[in-house]
Amino acid sequence: MYFKPKEQIGLYDSAFEKDSCGVGFVAHIEGKPSRGIVADASIILRNMDHREARGAEENTGDGAGILTGMPDLFFRRISVDEFNVELPEAGQFAVGILFLPRDEIQRKYCKNTIEKFCNIEEQKIIGWRTLPIKPNEADIGQSALVSMPHLEQLFIAAEEKISQEEFERKLYVIRKRTSNFLRQDPKIDKEELFYICSLSSKTIVYKGMLTCNQLFAYFPDLQDNDY
Repeated sequence: MYFKPKEQIGLYDSAFEKDSCGVGFVAHIEGKPSRGIVADASIILRNMDHREARGAEENTGDGAGILTGMPDLFFRRISVDEFNVELPEAGQFAVGILFLPRDEIQRKYCKNTIEKFCNIEEQKIIGWRTLPIKPNEADIGQSALVSMPHLEQLFIAAEEKISQEEFERKLYVIRKRTSNFLRQDPKIDKEELFYICSLSSKTIVYKGMLTCNQLFAYFPDLQDNDY
């Protein structure tokens, strides 16, 4: 990932910075989860290829992603397969996606930090899952590969029976406290990336430095029929 200066330098003025992202939205009118929604979202995303920017390489995009409702059935299966744990009822567990440093020592430090704040906020860690990715099948450009972080999913359960809204507030505090702590921590190199894409019991975000056509090929989860 590359960063631009925020302050005015020479002829550069941050006021010139603009976003021109394309956004698509698809939903079930009755709010029912459906694999068809994700399939339609994939079509919408590919049809917005003209809205994205690319780097010097045609196969390096400036970013694409998808936000979906929590795929309950999918993550229940994953939890049993990965941790041999039955997830609690919907609204009482969360799954987050994190960008972590590629350096193993710094990555472990970041994971320990968010676990510490989970304990402080009295929420239970279920486990970590290395997020499956397929950069070769997705034909990821060299620039994107060089800057690619390590991706993991964090599964969290509410420590006690609380409302989903209370749980969401706890997750928000965990996310903010962890991010603020690590961004100011000299132990983490500025070149190393720590970022929480999402951490919620309601929604989840899959994204990366990808083109619109690469997203679903890059993340096998999105191709699963249970998602």
